[in-house]
Amino acid sequence: MITCFIRYEIDPFKKEAFAEYARNWGQAIPRNGADLIGYFGPHEGSATTAYGVYNIESLAAYEAYRARLAADPLGRDNYEFARREAFILKEDRIFLKNVSAPHAKLVLP
Repeated sequence: MITCFIRYEIDPFKKEAFAEYARNWGQAIPRNGADLIGYFGPHEGSATTAYGVYNIESLAAYEAYRARLAADPLGRDNYEFARREAFILKEDRIFLKNVSAPHAKLVLP
C-alpha cells in the first residue's frame, strides 16, 4: 500500500471553489478505486496551502485508477471545473509508504 499526498497551492480568494472541488473528489475517488483519506483546506496559518491524501495498492493500480477517474463523468467535470475557475495555482504529487505501522492504540489522558 502506498499513500499519495497532493500538495496544492490555491488562490486564497477561491477557497470555497477548492472546497467544492474537494467534495466532488470525495465522491469520485472512492468509486474509482482509491481509499480517500481526505482533502484538507486552509484553516489557520497559510491561506494558500491545501492537501489531498489517499491510499492505493501500487503504482500500477494508480495508473489504472487515473484512467478510470478521467473517464468518470464527475471526474471529467471536476477537472474541467478546476481548469475553468483557476483556483489551483500549483499542484505537486508524491507517493509515500507508511513505515511506522503498526501503531499503538490511542490513549487519552
